[in-house]
Amino acid sequence: MRFENFSAYAALASAMMIVGAYVGFSKVLVAVFPVFLLAWLRFGIAAVAMATWVKRAPDEPKLDARTRRLIFLESFLGNFLFSICMLYGMRQASAISAGVVMACIPAAVALLSRVFLNERLSPRTLAAIAFAVLGVGLLALSRNDASADDSSLLGTALLIGAVLCEASYVVIGKRLTGQVSPKRISALINLWGLALVTPLGVWAALSFDFPSVTLPIWGGLALYALAASMWTVWLWMTGLKKIPAAQAGIFTVFLPITSALVGVLFLGEQFTHTHLAAFACALAGVVLATWPVRERPVL
Repeated sequence: MRFENFSAYAALASAMMIVGAYVGFSKVLVAVFPVFLLAWLRFGIAAVAMATWVKRAPDEPKLDARTRRLIFLESFLGNFLFSICMLYGMRQASAISAGVVMACIPAAVALLSRVFLNERLSPRTLAAIAFAVLGVGLLALSRNDASADDSSLLGTALLIGAVLCEASYVVIGKRLTGQVSPKRISALINLWGLALVTPLGVWAALSFDFPSVTLPIWGGLALYALAASMWTVWLWMTGLKKIPAAQAGIFTVFLPITSALVGVLFLGEQFTHTHLAAFACALAGVVLATWPVRERPVL
């Protein structure tokens, strides 16, 4: 890693650590708020906080039709659908489980790059994907993680969907950072997320007992909204602007580590041997997928 890119590396690492933290803590919020209401409140709070980020800078080109479509897809997959899959998945899985599944993001990025960008998958990348799948398989079959019943398997499937959404978010985001500033990307994809979830959010709000929510929960919701829709997106896009998407993928290792720490330290979850084996497989996949290849000198 080159020293001159240290600020970009720090931004990427910070973004993933914040994501890992709110993935863990969101389990508390989904126990209070319906999923669609929580997503609606998240996007709404963030929209107010980022109101000044929507305006185009004088030196920034106007959005063409292709860029507008990419912004919509970035929001639909990375904000709307990711939030739905992650929040519903968190309802039926532990924070540690979510962290292990999220460790598969680099392998998912490699797979989507092959499918949509026609990039060649090396044997090492295929091995990384195999390790990631093995990690998820161990997790899904674990009988120490809320038992391997239908609900826990559904939670794992939803979290895998969140991984695919996040991988799409990385691939599309790299293209957007060449045309739009990180702050404006953050604001625009959040507004699309708000528009997409508003009908479902309003429907959920009509039957929700708002006075029953305590002040600490409201404070946690505000922090969650700022972290999930504002800080992490801005930090990630800032780093991604300077770093190739494949290289940036290595920093997603901070997500499962932070999520697991939150689960153990604050949510009273147990770190079992099965979790450890699954986590090791996922991390092995991360290392294989992102470790730089040493080029042989030309003789």
